[in-house]
Amino acid sequence: MDDFHQLRRTARNGAFPRDLGPSEVSARRALARCRVNMLPETTASVAANAMNKGDVLATARVAGIQAAKMASTLLPMSHPVLVGNVYVNFTIADTHIDVEASVDTVDRTGVEMEAMMAVTVAALTIYDMCKSTDRTMTIEEVALWEKSGGRSGTWRREAEAKASSADRDDSK
Repeated sequence: MDDFHQLRRTARNGAFPRDLGPSEVSARRALARCRVNMLPETTASVAANAMNKGDVLATARVAGIQAAKMASTLLPMSHPVLVGNVYVNFTIADTHIDVEASVDTVDRTGVEMEAMMAVTVAALTIYDMCKSTDRTMTIEEVALWEKSGGRSGTWRREAEAKASSADRDDSK
């Protein structure tokens, strides 16, 4: 593991290798989600596998899995992690596609950034493959929904957070 991927910042000393300390190797898991908003015609084309560039969801799934494995390459303060399983799934609605990624590992650090990277790159892949049909698309609500393992234990986003997000959608 090279020093570039083991950095931390302080106000005085700049960046230097970070000591991971006495963290125990343990099972860790993270779940992230985001949404790609688009025109109803675009979601219908994606669902029917009728986009010019090919199978959007299959390509986005592979891109998300690759992104989870490359998170520490793109995020300089993220530690390289031995990624175990990566699951990238999609839910198609009338005007959006929800993207969900679950990443697990048995390591000394968590996989939150790997899960966030997976959903973001999967969403960007959907955007890239559909942009010739729909320039109105937006990628929104990228968020960590839960994590487990490690010193801090289990954390879950409150269900009210999702409900308040739905309220914002209704007010548009």
